[in-house]
Amino acid sequence: MSDQFPKEITPRQAFELIEENPQAVLVDIRSTMEYLFVGHPKGCVHVPWIDEPEWTVNPDFVTEIRKLLLGGAVCAPDGPCAPVVLICRSGKRSLEAGKTLLENGFRNVYHVDEGFEGDLDDQHHRSTRGGWRFHGLPWEQC
Repeated sequence: MSDQFPKEITPRQAFELIEENPQAVLVDIRSTMEYLFVGHPKGCVHVPWIDEPEWTVNPDFVTEIRKLLLGGAVCAPDGPCAPVVLICRSGKRSLEAGKTLLENGFRNVYHVDEGFEGDLDDQHHRSTRGGWRFHGLPWEQC
């Protein structure tokens, strides 16, 4: 994958990355309703990519991620970058949000390919084929 796309990782790889690297930040980019009522990974930070009521891309998304990293988002050419791991419902929004971060100078961006709930199954249910919850990783619900 080129530098134009975030690195794709599985839910388990994402969990291991954030466990092993204290600088890594896991960002749930789903809407506020999804984050609160569907549940979210334990220890994640919520920064919506698209949110109610307008359902448009958050114009402050990049700035909010920069603030999370306290200036570590734009890296020196020879220095390390704190990993930013994005998670959404099924991996589609996190891919788009990750591209935007890369376009704005972030270098160490990942996206969880299965998301929190995974794709729909034949009965139109989520969390039965993949996703953070499906793999039994730590999560909580408000």
